[in-house]
Amino acid sequence: QVQLVESGGGLVQAGDSLRLSCAASGRTFSIYGMGWFRQAPGKEREFVTGIGVSASSTRYADSVKGRFTISRDNAKNTVYLQMDSLKPEDTAVYYCAGQNRPMIVPSTRANEYNYWGQGTQVTVSS
Repeated sequence: QVQLVESGGGLVQAGDSLRLSCAASGRTFSIYGMGWFRQAPGKEREFVTGIGVSASSTRYADSVKGRFTISRDNAKNTVYLQMDSLKPEDTAVYYCAGQNRPMIVPSTRANEYNYWGQGTQVTVSS
């Protein structure tokens, strides 16, 4: 099995930055692409960003492009989400997700990810 644990969430003001981390443990050799999703109250879970196993392939939702950066450290089995210029509409629970098969481009579909963390709350005040 694979376990994903997110950390780094919190309460910040608009314009601030946060860095989320997602540490993987267990059968980490079975993880290929990684992604971040978020879910705001009353809304569906949405794709934020994804990264391929080699980190050369990344993908971002239009709403975060230019403000968020995903990266991964395979030696540490950790994926990071650097969030800059945060806005109140970024408020959500952020989930880390992993895929157990390689994909050329990170998927934006939640049902194509096999492993999920418990989520970490990010709240951005105006």
